[in-house]
Amino acid sequence: MVDRLSLRLRIFLFFALLALGGLAALIAGLWLGYRRLGTPETLNAFVQGGMVAGFVLLGIVAWVWFLFDTHVARAIERLAGSIRSRSHADVGSEMDRETARYLGDLAPAVGAALAKLAETRNALAESVARETTRLATEKARLETLLSDVPVGVLLCSAGHQLVFYNGMAQDLLGSASGAPGLDRTIFGYLREGPVRHAYDRLLDTDDAEAASDLLCATTGPAPRLLAARMRLLHAPDQAGPGYVLTLRDVTADLAAHAKREALLAEVFDRVRRPAANLQTVMGVLAEDSGADPGGALDRAMRAEVALLTRAITELGARYDEGRSDWALLSMTRASDLLDSIRARLEGAGLAVSGTAAELLLRCNGFEIVVLVAELARRLAAHAGLAALRLEIAEDGTGALIVLGWDGPALPVGTLDQWLESPLEPGLAELTGRAVLQTHATECWPEGINGTARLCLPIRQARRAGRRPAPVARAVVYDFDLLSRERSAPVADTPLDQLTCVVFDTETTGLLPQQGDEIVQIAAVRLVNGRRVEGEVFDTLVNPGRPIPPGSTEVHGITDAMVAGADGVAEVLPRFHRFAEGAVLIAHNAPFDMTFLRRREGELGLRFDNPILDTVLLSAVIWGQSDVHSLDALTHRLGITIPEEARHTAIGDTMATAEAFLKLVPMLQARGLTTFGEVLAEVRRHGRLLKDANLTG
Repeated sequence: MVDRLSLRLRIFLFFALLALGGLAALIAGLWLGYRRLGTPETLNAFVQGGMVAGFVLLGIVAWVWFLFDTHVARAIERLAGSIRSRSHADVGSEMDRETARYLGDLAPAVGAALAKLAETRNALAESVARETTRLATEKARLETLLSDVPVGVLLCSAGHQLVFYNGMAQDLLGSASGAPGLDRTIFGYLREGPVRHAYDRLLDTDDAEAASDLLCATTGPAPRLLAARMRLLHAPDQAGPGYVLTLRDVTADLAAHAKREALLAEVFDRVRRPAANLQTVMGVLAEDSGADPGGALDRAMRAEVALLTRAITELGARYDEGRSDWALLSMTRASDLLDSIRARLEGAGLAVSGTAAELLLRCNGFEIVVLVAELARRLAAHAGLAALRLEIAEDGTGALIVLGWDGPALPVGTLDQWLESPLEPGLAELTGRAVLQTHATECWPEGINGTARLCLPIRQARRAGRRPAPVARAVVYDFDLLSRERSAPVADTPLDQLTCVVFDTETTGLLPQQGDEIVQIAAVRLVNGRRVEGEVFDTLVNPGRPIPPGSTEVHGITDAMVAGADGVAEVLPRFHRFAEGAVLIAHNAPFDMTFLRRREGELGLRFDNPILDTVLLSAVIWGQSDVHSLDALTHRLGITIPEEARHTAIGDTMATAEAFLKLVPMLQARGLTTFGEVLAEVRRHGRLLKDANLTG
């Protein structure tokens, strides 16, 4: 029981017992002297003398306790905190020895030990860094490769929690329920049924090499259809087999397929009736060979033939228009097409000059290059040309590829023959006509004033603007999540295995009960004792009321900055999804939680996450008597907050997250290893802050 008391309280109890013992001894001595003297009239003198001596004794004990508490007990607490911060949180700043100046040689001895520890740690770190440089380089290369894989790749644990995702997966799942995050269930982004059925099928096969194809949909109001393949991932240290899921968006493919099927059905429907009517009319005409050619039957037949012709013409045009949508055509830069065509022709001994507009053409670049180059080669052989002109120009919503030369125009019949023949040896199906059909276009010759040209339009093109800034597409992963057991409640979860969201808010003022609102909210996620770089929530909030100048002086946010931002009603649900299933961490959490919880009823949300407060964690390490502001905490832990980031939500969030990660090993060194143990300890410091876990 005594071991659970703090050092200062134990010292206080020691001096209290010492004072009580001294008073008891004084009273006993006076009582014994009074009895030995045996003179009743001296009782008042003994009582008065005892009271004076007692107060003097209590004063001396209290004075000595105060000196001891100030210069010994508090100094020992601060010294212990300094030792833990430098031993477990890797704080490199010099220890303040002035704090322990009354502890004799203890402070210099501790300083020497910590210096030796730092020297040993630096030597070990340098050795490890040298040995791991090659592995870190290979890891970075692998991450770069995986980030640009053209399909979404997910790795999930046996409990269907995200362990790894790449940039393409983030694009595919990001619009469903917010950005994906480590240690979140995959069912927040994909519908549960197909994924579970595929997983169960693979478990039943008991084949480590088996894979299962599935079609699944994202969650949310505008679901995407994804073609996926699942393969189990077996490892000896896993609680159960995880799985790799590759994803490809087939929403557009299925829509194009459905459009094509609908068109074919309409073709059969619209052609079938006129053809049947024609068959009937032809039968009647055959039976009545003497009918008037200009009579009713003749007119009916001509009308049906005209109707059938119009239907076939219209449907053919619609089919040609849709072919470019059904084909796998990508955006190709016009200058790249020009350079590739020129390279093929120069290799054949032809000189080519030309220009290309700054355009992106929707086409199969390989097929267009082969078609134009082959037409140019045959044209040169046919007309005896040694030089050609090539131009790619903008043409309305599309582009026009023009191959020009000096001389007579090419006959249409000759061009048709060339288009019907194969373009490449060994590829009989790759004809010029097939390429034109794929792109739903035509090619024709023209002749103007002694010059001629071949025209090849491309239906879809757009101007090539300045390339946008590259989007960070780093892969995000934590493979330790594969082996984590999830049966333990949060209270029994080790601190370094908690999934946490560290957050901070900036507001219009300090009085939410009087209408103050959030103007900025930022958060980062911590998984398995590290900050996930790609999972950040940071947004301005329109408070719906003016921001006082005094508040702007603190956080630098003005009315103009939040004028176009979403309001609290739009931002809080997004933050709620970001923090779902995680422990919330903040510095002075009751203040921030008040702003979140006051809108719960209005928005239909519940911020019932477990909560840790770094103010109270600091008090556990350094005692209640020290200063526990964010500036003081980061100073003790050797964390630097840039001046421009202080009092911004994201800057304070980053500092709080780093402080918490450094506090964890210090708490573990004190025997506080689980969330429940830490929560029980911080509640002993309730006079500093109310417990946000108990606030409804």
